[in-house]
Amino acid sequence: MVDKKMAYLYIAAGASLWGIIGIFVTFLYELGFTPTQVVSIRALSATFFLLLYVIFKNRHLLKIQLTDSKYFVGTGIFSIVLFNWCLFSAIEETSISIAAILLYTAPAFVTIFSRILFKESLTIRKVLALTITFTGCSFVIGIIPNSNESISLYGFILGLGSGLFYALYSIFGKFALRKYDSLTVTVYTFIFAAIVITPFSGLWVILHLFSTIEVWLYIIGLGFFSTMLAFIFYTKGLKSVESSRASIIATIEPVVAALLSFLFFQEKLNLWQYLGIALVIAAVFIVQESTRKPGNKTFISKGASF
Repeated sequence: MVDKKMAYLYIAAGASLWGIIGIFVTFLYELGFTPTQVVSIRALSATFFLLLYVIFKNRHLLKIQLTDSKYFVGTGIFSIVLFNWCLFSAIEETSISIAAILLYTAPAFVTIFSRILFKESLTIRKVLALTITFTGCSFVIGIIPNSNESISLYGFILGLGSGLFYALYSIFGKFALRKYDSLTVTVYTFIFAAIVITPFSGLWVILHLFSTIEVWLYIIGLGFFSTMLAFIFYTKGLKSVESSRASIIATIEPVVAALLSFLFFQEKLNLWQYLGIALVIAAVFIVQESTRKPGNKTFISKGASF
């Protein structure tokens, strides 16, 4: 068992690695890749690194029943493929920081879905969190107050879409995790995602872009650091920390994303947008606090989806 303080550091490290994903994505865009191609690259590279890791650690984790493929169709296609496409497209349409914070509407969607599908109680805390999330997003996109710096409706829809499809992972993953280890679920999620998205990516048309070491460094950053290594760190910390606390610590991700987007790309937000970011993060805290009961894991950690 990992020491509690070290566990917190592992979780923070994993979340920070997710926070830097926008850098690799943006640089790949600048080199000529499209959002669909970047999604495919992430799925393929993550599959490669995760398979190596599982084979080295415990190859028995690769055993699944064919009839259980339906779980990974849900996690890999309806969640990961669409979630990543929306997220990467939102980064291209808006900014790294805004895309990252709109992604954190996922807990609100999970709360709604859990109420409908699993009949989980809709408490005052959850309603408050949903209201704060909506208000925070309104500040971030510029609806409240009316501002010339507001983002496009398309960018907003893409950002919400990333949160929606990421939330679906928690729903599909809840069933898969009843039978399989989290690492098994993660590996097959990316395998299914890679199989589906690659034929539509057109990567073979831009093979010349893979001729430079620069591209491969970004691919390693995307697949190894921001996917596999982030997952390993997060999972290692999760063994000693309850999932609700881990999800709260993970809110460091949009903070890291906003900071690095300013340092690398000089992306600037106004005061209202910073207030919106603070409100969305506060809503995540409120939702997680309301689920702190032994054995209650309404919101599956990001480690299982990234």
